Amino acid sequence: MPIRFGALGSLFVALGMTPGRSYLELGADEIVVRMGWAFHARVPRRAIGSARRVADTVSIGVHGWRGRWIVNGAGGPMVAIAVDPPARARAVGFPTKLRELLVSVDDPDALVAALEPS
Repeated sequence: MPIRFGALGSLFVALGMTPGRSYLELGADEIVVRMGWAFHARVPRRAIGSARRVADTVSIGVHGWRGRWIVNGAGGPMVAIAVDPPARARAVGFPTKLRELLVSVDDPDALVAALEPS
């Protein structure tokens, strides 16, 4: 599932965060989140606590604090994914914890449905 890019998509491409390397890969046992070189995480499916639609944001890019990371190429639509226990991630090359991920996708309802417990 690709991360959504908006009007500033060409800026991300210039920075090496191309749409082709910015995605959520939904596997049976884990999800992989990547935004080019700037963010990478592997989250076990069993650690997904919830996924829900949230309000759009003004900021774009990769940024976070205390385990809450926003990974988006557009202001919305946004989905928040709770991770418990926290997963390991890398942001701009540095190791960090991922407790909550806010991500922009084209079809947020499909992402929420795909992450519902089976």
